[in-house]
Amino acid sequence: MFIALDLHNSSDQREFRHPPARSQEPPALTPTQMKVLRCVHSGLLNKQIAYELGMAEATVKVHMTALMRKLNVRNRTQAAIAARNLGWLRATPG
Repeated sequence: MFIALDLHNSSDQREFRHPPARSQEPPALTPTQMKVLRCVHSGLLNKQIAYELGMAEATVKVHMTALMRKLNVRNRTQAAIAARNLGWLRATPG
């Protein structure tokens, strides 16, 4: 739905030309999402993560989808890199 605004007021124009800046705070992940992310960073597959954490593989997929959305990434590699860049995980030796 489009709402017409009075664009003759210069303060209104400035507000709509420059949307408010997004917060630079990192997204909040649940403890389980962090565990899944640590496993992904270690190179485990969903099936292996499910076994490690004692949950169904489908549940791992749900957590992966949620954390990738929160980190604004498209795949598990990008998620692991983003987590390391945020300081949540350390680089693995090797």
